[in-house]
Amino acid sequence: MTQSAAITEIWRGPFLESVHHGHAVVCDDSGQIVHAWGDPEAVVLPRSSSKMLQALPLLTSGAADAAGLGTRHLALACASHNGAAIHTDRVGAWLDTLGLGDDDFRCGPQEPEDIPARNGLILAHQSPCQIHNNCSGKHAGFLTLAKHLGAGPEYVDPDHPVQKACLDAFETATGLDSPGFGIDGCSAPNFATTLHGMARAMARFAAAPDGSPEQRLHQAMRLHPDLVAGEGRACTELMRAMDGKVAIKTGAEGYFIAIIPDLKLGVALKANDGGTRAAECAMAAILVRLGVLDATHPATLKRLNAPILNRRNLQAGWIRPGAAFA
Repeated sequence: MTQSAAITEIWRGPFLESVHHGHAVVCDDSGQIVHAWGDPEAVVLPRSSSKMLQALPLLTSGAADAAGLGTRHLALACASHNGAAIHTDRVGAWLDTLGLGDDDFRCGPQEPEDIPARNGLILAHQSPCQIHNNCSGKHAGFLTLAKHLGAGPEYVDPDHPVQKACLDAFETATGLDSPGFGIDGCSAPNFATTLHGMARAMARFAAAPDGSPEQRLHQAMRLHPDLVAGEGRACTELMRAMDGKVAIKTGAEGYFIAIIPDLKLGVALKANDGGTRAAECAMAAILVRLGVLDATHPATLKRLNAPILNRRNLQAGWIRPGAAFA
């Protein structure tokens, strides 16, 4: 097995203080590896980076069109959002059209990452609801599909028709049988695959023809980066920095993907230690290397060769791409 690669380094003054290792793959639309760092065949849970795969049955089944879903709904179905009003208001309206409510979710409550939303709950002496969960858009999509299929309410059960459809879509897109799944933070099954398989799936999205389910999903993400994550988040800021030409999506524990339609390329990346700072830096380095992200853009500089500031706001070090990208 190929060893993992040094993808991100932490420097303090002249000293290399920490190193994050991981794996990354860039695939073309034929499924061939264009670039690889570490082990392309490492089997990893992609976590929320797989949300566009989990959203595929929503379109292929006809459920999205039957429910009159637009691009904002599709972006939310792929989102790990901050729980801001722009997210929860839209998910709430989506539930209303289904004749459903917060109790129909199976994702669990979550305190919003959005500070105004969090402060609003505190001032109102209210607790977070399931609609605040960063995956509530994905779960609204699951509920839409379950209603369309006439299936039961326990849509996160691995044997439920919704999750069987998700597994079929996942394996078809990656070109591999999944060796299994783990239960995600939102209680849905999260299917494992190789980095190569995930990059291949993202390349298939990138090369998909206009109007296809894959194209509609990545187009929705590119049109609405604010809905995919939120203010201050890497996904939102870097998609804006690339003028909506590339779709990117983070996942828990240091996973990250990119869909690059102009180049018909897909990217999958995993930081072994689950470090978000490592995954964001490494993904920015790959996007710059591929020529789709400006290395001097402020959103890039927050993550690539980014300064580490101390409590007096003095620069003490840098977060830099690892030796693998030299």
